[in-house]
Amino acid sequence: PTRSNNFPRRRSSKPLPQTSTMSYLLPHLHSGWEVDQAILNEDDRVVVIRFGRDHNPTCMLQDEVLCSIAEKVKNFAVIYCVDIDEVPDFNSMYELYDECTTMFFYRNKHIMVDLGTGNNNKISWALADKQEFIDIIEIVYRGARKGRGLVVSPKDYSTKYRY
Repeated sequence: PTRSNNFPRRRSSKPLPQTSTMSYLLPHLHSGWEVDQAILNEDDRVVVIRFGRDHNPTCMLQDEVLCSIAEKVKNFAVIYCVDIDEVPDFNSMYELYDECTTMFFYRNKHIMVDLGTGNNNKISWALADKQEFIDIIEIVYRGARKGRGLVVSPKDYSTKYRY
């Protein structure tokens, strides 16, 4: 086959570098004020915020899941990313010491989720299963609409790190 340009084809056995981060497709909040406004101004949907670093592999995995479910949950949830280095305002308030932390808010209220791990404030690991994440957001939405500040996850994650 004839090529229209004079550049040689890449014949290396090395794979092309993968840019697996999907965070660029998700809306980012770049200041504490923007985070506050996102939480305050959303009246009918759950606000899901992923706190972490865009270049972190755990956050990349979480962002991929969040990006893939964003369209499916758009009627009852909105998803944002916050870089904890760019916006350090909430690091001590929400104890954001893990690589990747996901939190839920509804009508200016932090909604806690009992995942069986002992920490009900946040999800502090990357949840790779899309349907599980959709189920958790849906449970948060249903519970929060009823005025509950704590909802129980449909799956128990207490044995996640079983050896």
